[in-house]
Amino acid sequence: MTKRFIILSLLIFGFYSLKAQVLQVTALKVEQLVNPLGIDVKQPNLSWQIVSQKRGVGQKAYQVLVASSAEKLAQNEGDLWNTGKVNSSESIYVKYNGKELTSRGKCFWKVKIWTNVGESEWSKTNFWTMGLLYYKDWPKAWIGFDRAFPWDSIENASRLSARYFRKEFENKKEVKSATVSIVGLGLYELFINGKKVSDDVLAPSSTDYTKNVKANTYDVTSYLQNGKNAVGAVLGNGRFFAMRQNEKPYKIKTFGFPKMLLNLHIVYTDGTSTEIETDNSWKGTADGPIRTNNEYDGEEYDATKEFAGWNKIGFDDSKWLQAEYVQEPSGTIEAQMNENMKVMKTLQPVSITKLSGRRYILDMGQNMVGWLQIKVKGKKGQQIKLRFAESLEDNGELFTANLRNAKNTDLYTLKGGEEETWEPTFVYRGFRFVELSGYTYQPKVADFVGKMVYDNIETVGTFESSNALLNQIFKNAWWGIAGNYKGMPLDCPQRNERMPWLGDRGEVAYGENFVFDNERIYTKWLEDIRNSQKEDGAIPDVAPAFWRYYSDNMTWAGTIASITDMLYTQTGNVQVVKDNYPAIKKWLAYMQDRYMENYIMTKDSYGDWCAPPITIEAGRGKSADKKYPSQLISTAYHYHFLKLMMEYSKLTGNENDYSQFEILAQKVKDAFNQKFYNDKGFYGDNKLTDNIIPLYFGMVPQAETDKVFRNIVYTVEVTNNGHLSNGLVGIQWLMRCLNDYGRPDLAYTIATQKTYPSWGYMIENGATTIWELWNGNTAHPRMNSQNHVMMLGDLLIWYYENLAGIKAEISGFKEILMKPETSIAGLNYVNASFDSPFGKIKSNWKRDKKTFNWNISIPANTSATVYLPASNQKSISESGKNITNQKDIEFIRKDGDKMIYKINSGNYAFQIKK
Repeated sequence: MTKRFIILSLLIFGFYSLKAQVLQVTALKVEQLVNPLGIDVKQPNLSWQIVSQKRGVGQKAYQVLVASSAEKLAQNEGDLWNTGKVNSSESIYVKYNGKELTSRGKCFWKVKIWTNVGESEWSKTNFWTMGLLYYKDWPKAWIGFDRAFPWDSIENASRLSARYFRKEFENKKEVKSATVSIVGLGLYELFINGKKVSDDVLAPSSTDYTKNVKANTYDVTSYLQNGKNAVGAVLGNGRFFAMRQNEKPYKIKTFGFPKMLLNLHIVYTDGTSTEIETDNSWKGTADGPIRTNNEYDGEEYDATKEFAGWNKIGFDDSKWLQAEYVQEPSGTIEAQMNENMKVMKTLQPVSITKLSGRRYILDMGQNMVGWLQIKVKGKKGQQIKLRFAESLEDNGELFTANLRNAKNTDLYTLKGGEEETWEPTFVYRGFRFVELSGYTYQPKVADFVGKMVYDNIETVGTFESSNALLNQIFKNAWWGIAGNYKGMPLDCPQRNERMPWLGDRGEVAYGENFVFDNERIYTKWLEDIRNSQKEDGAIPDVAPAFWRYYSDNMTWAGTIASITDMLYTQTGNVQVVKDNYPAIKKWLAYMQDRYMENYIMTKDSYGDWCAPPITIEAGRGKSADKKYPSQLISTAYHYHFLKLMMEYSKLTGNENDYSQFEILAQKVKDAFNQKFYNDKGFYGDNKLTDNIIPLYFGMVPQAETDKVFRNIVYTVEVTNNGHLSNGLVGIQWLMRCLNDYGRPDLAYTIATQKTYPSWGYMIENGATTIWELWNGNTAHPRMNSQNHVMMLGDLLIWYYENLAGIKAEISGFKEILMKPETSIAGLNYVNASFDSPFGKIKSNWKRDKKTFNWNISIPANTSATVYLPASNQKSISESGKNITNQKDIEFIRKDGDKMIYKINSGNYAFQIKK
């Protein structure tokens, strides 16, 4: 079972979704899952999976019970909601439609289903709890210190120490249950009686705090004790107290000093309750061991200033300050529905190399994102400095030029005595190498642990093939994608940027979804984008808009439409479209009013961003930070988004908009071809991207498609000698375009190149993630991240949909299209899996000179259309039997060298003899 269906908190565009799983043993039944806390959506969605070893299992009906207590649910009393028996095959996104839910309400639920093979038992009990639904439910006061202290600095390179707060209270009765809800800005760590509440790190997720702030809720019943108790919290800066806030005040948003709002709700066994809340009875200090914590520069920790037991009862806080009431942020308090970050993986370094001056280079063996835990022994006041970078200079020193002015340095001051173990609390960075200094002895590899940090989401896709390079690219992609999930999708994790640029994820997010359960993070990001939209309709290049960049270009801002389309396609949840339709429509109207002339979209900002220099030497030492605006690209994307809006208008009940989008799309298409098409069969300057985009978007007149595609092929095969030449925009469509127009072999050639420019070239030159630039080893370091994902383009989509043959035939994978490319020379097997909303889909094919074997798994309550590479039915067997007249396998038609079948759910083993 994967975490796609073991969800702590899941927002589906305004509707919270809870998922259970139906598991067949001798009968169908539901398995209990982890239960989410503190949601603030009054009509959550309920989903479940059916897992069965039988073929052709389909749901016919369901019944859901939701009760206010476990006891009532055990008696099959759904006092909050009883659907009765509902005749429906629907098993995902079943909207709660019972009694109105209230703050802190606990909702217990279970489901049973009827299928074509029998009736299930009731599931085990699942539950969710409601959070604080109204403003008045929260405490009256935020606390903090809205000022810098003498040891702080709030100039350009900001230095601000962490704030520590504590309060003691007494339980005079036996505790039945307790929950705590906290908004700790920018970042917090929460303790009760000395124990950290949860293993979340770098919480909560960042937002534009003038629009919304995120609250986390935890069950802390087990943390409390009879009698005296202590609650403590540490506040870090995060994005709230902005780094470099005075560097470019016209550009960088800042929100204030760290602050906190907390409600601890305790229910006693006698039915009474009490609240522990933030007020001026709390004590606080900023004179603690965390002297500064800055996402770009690092964390400085002085262990000599530790106050042992500060978060336990009995600590002497008489020298601490009285907590101060501070102004609340203007953003609305919302329950955080996307996962917080955690330490998701640990790594041991591979080597330590000595440098001059008692310095050492630690090699993690992998470009990773997170931090380093150290063990060290020394004298009181001795300082250990840790400097982080992605690579080394030729002389073995750290290469830091590409970090710009991010210091990426931690400083630890020892308290002296026994061995000390330390790791930072409120910072992260992207790195492979660490320069160590301050040691009086040579440290050992065993003294260090790398901790990889990203959102607590499951890896839901696997991919392996007979080509080792394809497999390594997949591994590099995994590390790059995971590391840049930080409550929002970042561009990079190492330099003084780390921003959620829209353009970087346009179609890349689609491929990511086959690998990671990223539904909640992208749901949250779409909310960030909507919150960043101006009243006139403008959408920024970065959202949340920590940087005020509103450059008005179709490709970056249009990511709101692309991500919406990805989530709808991959999940089947129409709510995503409903939530984003108004914002997309408003943005398109804004762009049309300002920039459309004779149906040509005249405004673009970046063009095909970061296209590769013609040779590796041509780009040596040159900055890639150059823009080449293209009306061709902006107009083509305008057409593409209009086509999406035609579909969206129907899905959202805005049918009256359909004809307007349709008429405008046709006019844009006609104007585009008149302005940009050359009768020789190419568009614009005959660049690869110039031709791919209109062809894949369906803008090329039917009679001209062959000519345009021939020009694409010529560019790749002859001009580029089998290589790509796309930047960020064109790479998002390259692989699918080549594949869908009949040249999967050419896509494979591009994917498996090891010479410049290619993904393989990156690996040949030491990359363990994905570079920002195709010429990342020679370009000027100013814009040269070694851990970006934007140049993945649609590669992972091609891996899954084309090489493995796993694609949603209708949104959400209720019906699956399985059409793998099995005739590519040199590719002899692909083994892939993907956890869809209905369950795991597997595609494992292998071929040799005599046979083709394909093992398939189709989740219950779904079906699939499969394309078998055979010229007749007689050559096909399934599980050792001739394919004809088999139950759950229906012949549809022959299509060239493929035999097409419709199959029901279950496991299949096809074999074709040549």
